[in-house]
Amino acid sequence: MPKKDRAMEKDVVGRPMEILMVEDNLGDARLAIEALRGGQIKHRMTLVWDGEEAMQFLLRERSFGRAPRPDLILLDLDLPKKDGREVLLEIRADAELRSIPVVVLTASLLDEDRTRSESLQVDGYMIKPVDLEKFLRLVTDLKRFWHAGVILPTACV
Repeated sequence: MPKKDRAMEKDVVGRPMEILMVEDNLGDARLAIEALRGGQIKHRMTLVWDGEEAMQFLLRERSFGRAPRPDLILLDLDLPKKDGREVLLEIRADAELRSIPVVVLTASLLDEDRTRSESLQVDGYMIKPVDLEKFLRLVTDLKRFWHAGVILPTACV
């Protein structure tokens, strides 16, 4: 990175990226959390365990009335209560939610899951166990896209 770009990077401010992780396996969740920490991606993460909780969070229902709007959703497909495939359909059908980037993290090897997810315009599809380097690269790329809209030069603050 040229010196000028590095200098500009230090002169920007912004809030951490809000990430919603929908994952029922604590081990898989822990890997993603550690990867994000190790990749030094400034973020705040909310972890929910099933598809019903995910939709309550996204729609700010029940105990999630003050939930932040996520900048990124990390979504497992095989979830209890409400399947991740259903959650993805609901996200893409909702005018308020459809613009949120979704990365599917799944153990499913079914071609139909990949095809269906891609038809719903997911921003990434990774099969578990996830290659942590590729995962971090994808989140970093999404972070750059997200930052383009919210980072302000220090002088403007």
